[in-house]
Amino acid sequence: MSSIAQSTFSPSGVSSGSERWWLVDADGETLGRLAVNIARVLRGKHRPDYTPHALGADHVVVINARGVKVTGKKRTEKIYDRYTGYPGGRRERTYSEVVDRDATAPLRLAVRGMLQHNTLGELQAKRLKVYAGGDHPHQAQRPVAIRFGECGEVLPL
Repeated sequence: MSSIAQSTFSPSGVSSGSERWWLVDADGETLGRLAVNIARVLRGKHRPDYTPHALGADHVVVINARGVKVTGKKRTEKIYDRYTGYPGGRRERTYSEVVDRDATAPLRLAVRGMLQHNTLGELQAKRLKVYAGGDHPHQAQRPVAIRFGECGEVLPL
């Protein structure tokens, strides 16, 4: 009786032809809930071949980012800070100041904070395209419009 060793299949990354483009309308959505769901899609956790160490095959295009809402007093009390690297170089801005400068920044920063903080996370963040208005230059990729269910599942429109 011979025994044949079985090996476990582990996808090594994006296979050709499996890239998908998703279109998400952010108008009226809550910032954190939307960011969690977008981060899940960018990581590939909604796919049956999800592998934590491999780059997922999905791109996400977000339109109407200007319409994202925040709850409570976050519009005036949420602080975005960064450090320039020089003594006394801490710079702070409120949520409303950040939105006035760039309406896409809060959503991009929220999603980036929910991805891994390494090279893989940077590659996943590059697959996120955020636009303040309703127009985007990705019609050639034929993105599929989706929304997210209560448990974060991807639901086509």
